[in-house]
Amino acid sequence: MPPISIPTLRQRRLGTELRKLRQRAGLSSTEAAAGLGVNQARISMIEAGKYPVSADRVRAMARSYTCQDTDLVDALSSMTGGRTRGWWDEYREFLPPGLMDIAELEHHAAELRVALSIHIPALLQTTDHARALLREAVPPFRPYEIEHWLSHRIKRQVVLHRDDPVRYSAILHEAALRMQYGGRSTARAQLDALVELSERDNISIRIVPFTWASYPGNGQSIDYASGPVPQLDTVQLDTHHGCAFLDSQAHLDKYRTVLDRMEAGSLKPAESRDFIHRIAQDL
Repeated sequence: MPPISIPTLRQRRLGTELRKLRQRAGLSSTEAAAGLGVNQARISMIEAGKYPVSADRVRAMARSYTCQDTDLVDALSSMTGGRTRGWWDEYREFLPPGLMDIAELEHHAAELRVALSIHIPALLQTTDHARALLREAVPPFRPYEIEHWLSHRIKRQVVLHRDDPVRYSAILHEAALRMQYGGRSTARAQLDALVELSERDNISIRIVPFTWASYPGNGQSIDYASGPVPQLDTVQLDTHHGCAFLDSQAHLDKYRTVLDRMEAGSLKPAESRDFIHRIAQDL
């Protein structure tokens, strides 16, 4: 199989996890290659996500690395093969690579947990709300660029509405509900949409009011995607320079704890729905 020129987030993550297994076994890449009957360069390419690897190869590597976590090995084996084209691939020449990675991450996630302070989550935004946000980009987008970003953002929302919708939990600060992006009518339509979405079985929306004494996480935007096993969870953070993806155990533990604390310090879903509805009525 030919090398992969630009590996996807999923391919890079598979390579990262295989490297972790090798390192836990105390093996150098040269020793691992000798045990598997391949050259050291092949191991390095696999660990960089730049060489396709089969499910059988992953299982052979796990045996060589004395990994006895069958659930993890099964999960890693399911991530093998070449690039699987998703709807997001049609945007690769128009949008930053990080947006492709986000769409792929959401597509494969078992559960999504998000927390935001002054924005509505992308997967819950109406078209008009999203367009209003994109018009505020710095540097400004050209009209056709706005439409590319907007189309991609709306298509990402399919994970909430497909036949096997992802479980989705959002924790929003009241500030996000009060911002009137696009004007009062757009803001009210967005809040009405949140109320409607919160009634779906797979979606939970919880609000942290201004009146509450604490807000764990200090207002940082957090996207937490659960994998098939906890070791394959991923945290995605927005920065001024693009998307950051974190997968170390320390980071996963930290952000899982932050989200748990934020959830504990928020209104229950039914109370949050009523809270959103009252703000919408005031607009």
